[in-house]
Amino acid sequence: MSPSYWKVTFENDPINLIDLDTVEQLGDLVTRMEQDPDLTVVVFQSANPDFFMAHFDLRSDMQRFYTTAPGPTGLLPYPDSLLRLSRVPAVTISAIKGRARGAGSEFVLNTDIRFAGSNAILGQPEVGFGAVPGGNPMGRLAELVGRGRAMEIVVGGDDFPAQLAAEYGYVNRVLPEDELDDFVDTFARRIAGFDKAAVSGTKEFVDAATAIPAGDYAAALAAIRRTGGARRTRITCAVSSNAACSSPRESNSISASTSPRGSEPLGRS
Repeated sequence: MSPSYWKVTFENDPINLIDLDTVEQLGDLVTRMEQDPDLTVVVFQSANPDFFMAHFDLRSDMQRFYTTAPGPTGLLPYPDSLLRLSRVPAVTISAIKGRARGAGSEFVLNTDIRFAGSNAILGQPEVGFGAVPGGNPMGRLAELVGRGRAMEIVVGGDDFPAQLAAEYGYVNRVLPEDELDDFVDTFARRIAGFDKAAVSGTKEFVDAATAIPAGDYAAALAAIRRTGGARRTRITCAVSSNAACSSPRESNSISASTSPRGSEPLGRS
C-alpha cells in the first residue's frame, strides 16, 4: 500500500475487548497519525469477524483508568484518544464486521466514515446497567441520526442490526460480508490517490461544522464515573450472560499496515 494509506487491525482475543492497554496503544497510534505528513486515509478493521470491538473490559483497573496522566487535549487518555482521532488530518474509515457496542460503538462514531458488513451489530448498552455512556456517543449520534433516534439508541440500550443502523444514519451503508473488505479497500485507495492537502482541508471544514467541544467528552466521562461505579460493574458482570464478563484475555494488539508485506505491531500485553 501507499504510505498515504494505512490499515489498522484490532486483535484482543477472544472478543476484542477495549482495555487500558488498548487505550494506551490507540493514543500512540493517533499521535503517529497526526505526525505523518503523507497519511491521507486510515482503515480500521478487526481480526475477529464476530467482534469489531465488543465493549470496554469491565475487569480493567478503573483506578488506573481515572488517574493516568491526561493526553494532549487535557482529557484523560480514553476521551483524549477519541477526540484526537476525530480530528486527525486524514480520513478515517471503520470497516465493521461483528459487534461494535459500548466503547466499540464510541470508537467507530469518532471515525469519519462507517461501512458495515451485513452481520454487524452496533449499540450503546450502558444505560441498561445503570451508567451514562462515557465516550459521549450522545453528541455524535445526535448529529448523525437526529435527537429522537439518538435518544432511542442511547436510552433504549438495545442492539441495532446493520441494516437498521444504516437506515438511521448510524453507519454510512451496509455491504455483504464477503464484499465489505474489497469495497472499503477500493474506496480508501481512491481517497489515497487524491492530494493530501485537498483531503485534509476539506475534512477541516466538515469538522468545523460538526465539532464537539472537549468539555463534552470530559463531562460524559465524569458522568459514567458517577453512575457506573465499581460496585455496580461487578454486580453486572456477575449476573450477565454475556461471555465478555468471564472470558480470559489472551492477547492485546493493534497493528498498522502500510505495506502489502505485512503488519507493524504497535504492542502486545
